Amino acid sequence: MSRFDLVLYGATGFTGRLVADYLAAAAPGDLRWAIAGRNAEKLAGVQRELAADGAEVPVLVADSGDPESIAALVAQARVVCSTVGPYLKYGMPMVESCAEAGVHYCDLTGEVPFMRRSIDAVHARAQETGARIVHACGYDSIPSDLGAWMLQQAFLAEGAPATRIVTYVGPSKGGASGGTVASGIESMKLAAADRDARRMMADPYSLDPAGSPRGPDERDPAAPAYAEDVQQWTAPFFMGPINTRVVRRTHALLGHPWGEGFAYQEVMAVGAGLKGRARATAITAAMGAALVALSKEGLRKVVAPRLPQPGEGPDEQTRETGYFRHLLVGTGPSGRKLGRVIGQKDPGYGGTAIMLGEAALCLALDDATTPVVAGVLTPATALQQPLIDRLRAAGMTWAVEDWPT
Repeated sequence: MSRFDLVLYGATGFTGRLVADYLAAAAPGDLRWAIAGRNAEKLAGVQRELAADGAEVPVLVADSGDPESIAALVAQARVVCSTVGPYLKYGMPMVESCAEAGVHYCDLTGEVPFMRRSIDAVHARAQETGARIVHACGYDSIPSDLGAWMLQQAFLAEGAPATRIVTYVGPSKGGASGGTVASGIESMKLAAADRDARRMMADPYSLDPAGSPRGPDERDPAAPAYAEDVQQWTAPFFMGPINTRVVRRTHALLGHPWGEGFAYQEVMAVGAGLKGRARATAITAAMGAALVALSKEGLRKVVAPRLPQPGEGPDEQTRETGYFRHLLVGTGPSGRKLGRVIGQKDPGYGGTAIMLGEAALCLALDDATTPVVAGVLTPATALQQPLIDRLRAAGMTWAVEDWPT
């Protein structure tokens, strides 16, 4: 049986539909791809809409609650791209099937407990079968992970890696989605109920392979601070506890080429002067209040219904007029360098559809130029320069500059 080059699982969901639209526009004409999900009627509707735009795409039906149907789907694919979350609830059957069958896989999870569970469950088996299981291929965590890797390549070209990189998340514009909210709630529920899970999520090296040497990073930033690098006040970045652990796993999987003393952090840069300090203080307080509300069962029941629900997300205008800007500052023996990662659409949805879609296409089409590696990986260990090249061609900025004089 001839396999599909790529199967998009979750095509009827909010983000899945955006990825389907992106693939219909960006995939080469000879790519054999299909859409999949659990609801045949909804899939047929997406199929008709894609056909109206000129994309003839077959439909496969599978349900994460039915492992046999998931295995049957995987048997028909070379690559599976999954948008079905929260991944803690629905993700493992697909990951396990792909690892067992030697089928490549990518998703957009930002759930550290799910990634840890996946590593423990299937990393060794995926190495045996040749499967590349690549988590965090959306705004979590491609700008951070590939951005740090890109900046380190520039340092290494001059003879020595950066010993420290800080990502300053600059101005951004976008909207919230119920899927993201649901994923965050699942992680907070697990942390509240399980002391070991709580300890794991707080560990800055929680995604590293067992026995890896630990670097100097300790707690995630939790208070306003002034950053001389950018001469702005900073606040904690709510995705920092996800992205930093992915970057550190990249470093560990690569064999610590940036040195065992390499440090990496992320913060939001929110402005200079008294206004910047006030903004940093307000953002920090709001994040603290949100974490308390989502970690307490009674408060969570009050707050959760007021938040966007699964299937809801920003409208087309918000997605199209959104943007994000990351500035990475690297410091090493040769001095300092700047990395810039800039996207011209809403980061969580317009931008994520591009990043996840291109990651899936990279897995499907770029075997000759991506690293020969298998297991539970990160974008920067599995896809590297070929994905950066794809994202540049899709309109994103990926650039490294010398430190300005």
